[in-house]
Amino acid sequence: MFWNLLLAVLNFFPVPVTEECLSDDSRRTGLCLNTYECRIQNGESHGACALGFGVCCVFTSSCNAEVANNVTYFVNPNFPGLLNDVGECSLRVKKISKDISQIRLDFVNFNLAQPNRKTGVCETDTFVVTGGASNDLRICGLNSGQHVYYDMDDAKDYITIDIRLTKGNYNRMWEIKITQIEFAQRAPAGCLQYFHEVAGTVQTMNFAVNGRHLADQDYVICIRQEHGMCSIVYEPCDENSFKIGPPIFSDTGIEGSGDEGGSDPSGSQVVSMDVFRECSDRVMMPCDSEEFITPQGGPGICDLLHCGNNFCTDKETPCRIESSTTPFVMRVQFGPGNREENPEDNLGMCIRYEQQQCSS
Repeated sequence: MFWNLLLAVLNFFPVPVTEECLSDDSRRTGLCLNTYECRIQNGESHGACALGFGVCCVFTSSCNAEVANNVTYFVNPNFPGLLNDVGECSLRVKKISKDISQIRLDFVNFNLAQPNRKTGVCETDTFVVTGGASNDLRICGLNSGQHVYYDMDDAKDYITIDIRLTKGNYNRMWEIKITQIEFAQRAPAGCLQYFHEVAGTVQTMNFAVNGRHLADQDYVICIRQEHGMCSIVYEPCDENSFKIGPPIFSDTGIEGSGDEGGSDPSGSQVVSMDVFRECSDRVMMPCDSEEFITPQGGPGICDLLHCGNNFCTDKETPCRIESSTTPFVMRVQFGPGNREENPEDNLGMCIRYEQQQCSS
């Protein structure tokens, strides 16, 4: 009788500090609350925390809901089952305090319909985030393991996550961890993605087997410079992991066209080194040399442009690019998808990076 009464009291005993905890299945993150608080906030208890005085309370929401918690999981109806209905699924995320500066979306599972394979436009399904200070985010396809940051500085009430499904007979699944980020822990301004590790992997959205990079993308990928690290090395994940559209060459830059040139012994055209090249889809990275100056970047900064089927110029082997320009950033710019192109030439990008220690 006494122990039952004690346990009942502990259910209402406030946990001294509300902090994140790991659920008993070691898969999801929750908040350490007492049992009563967890229940009235529509959370689910997943194991003990705070030396047994609290429970790890995991919050999950689905369509047409509003959430206001540090950490919430947004899932499709009937998760972990698949969804093949037509319709719209929305979630409103309210700031829990004035100190919140961003939300971070971790796509634990993210499988929507693929874009148009020839143009990269999200036509069947779209995932859209609106209402904050950042530009609207619009993606589709397979993005499990990806993450994004979204500024909430000017979102007085809430932001909206909207998933629009226009055709049946597609199997979809999503499980998105939504974390509210205070100003002191925010990603740098302008960074859609922010990586905290010394070494890791960066991929464009919808990088997958039989995938196609998305159209209408313009964002910056940032990597936090760790203590004692002065440069960073990038290399493709494999020989087929950098395919961003064929570059467009000017007619005058192709030898063998018209009367101005010839061809190599095999009869193919030869592209001269001084050819004018334009990339409607591209990845740009800062250069080391101060000799390269752009009006946008100013002295000491330049945009090293990458497109086509080779991350390194002249098919360098092994393909590695090192930069000591800080901050460590990459910019992804994919055009509006108004041209039909071979999807095999537009897979996207998978790049491994590793920060290098400062030389003594």
